[in-house]
Amino acid sequence: MIFGLFRRRSRDAEHKVYCEIVAQARQPVFYTDFLVPDTIDGRFDLIVAHAVLYFRRMRSEGKEVAEFTQNVFDLFFQDMDASLREMGVSDTRVPKKVKVMGEAFYGRADVYIPAIDNDDVDELAAAIGRNIYPDSPEPVAQTRLAHYMLAAAKLLTKQSAEDLMTGKLVWPTPDDFKAIAV
Repeated sequence: MIFGLFRRRSRDAEHKVYCEIVAQARQPVFYTDFLVPDTIDGRFDLIVAHAVLYFRRMRSEGKEVAEFTQNVFDLFFQDMDASLREMGVSDTRVPKKVKVMGEAFYGRADVYIPAIDNDDVDELAAAIGRNIYPDSPEPVAQTRLAHYMLAAAKLLTKQSAEDLMTGKLVWPTPDDFKAIAV
C-alpha cells in the first residue's frame, strides 16, 4: 500500500486534452484561409489561442478541475521546452525562452479573455491582430479568427467539464468561418 504513494500518476487524460488542443490549432485552414503565418510564432500563437479558450472554459470548476488544468498547462510548457531543445536552443537559453513564452501566454490570455467574456468581436480581432499578425495586419482574417474563437468559447461552454477532462473537446469547424466578410 505504501508503494502506491510513490507511483507516478498517469497523465493520459491531460495528455489527450493537450493533444486535442494542438491538433485543432494545426488545422491547415488556419494557415491558408485565415492567413496565420506558418511559422514557429504563428503555430505557437494558435496553440495559445486554443489553450486560452480551454482554460477559460475550465475556470471556476473546482479544485479537481483546477488541478487537472494545471497539469494540462504544465504539459504545454514541457512540450514547448522539448520543442526548443529539438530546435537546438542551448540548455542555458531554454529556461529564458520558456519564461518569455509563459509571459506571452499570460499576456494573450489577459487580452483575449475579456474580449471573449464581452462577446466583442472587434476587440478580439484587434488583439488577434497585435499578436498573430504583428508584421502585416490582416483585418479580414483577424475578424474571421475572432468569430471562430467566440463560437469556440460558446461551444466549449455547452460541454461538460467531465467531457472536457477526458479529451472529448468539440471545436467549431474553422471552414465555416472562412467566408466571413468584414
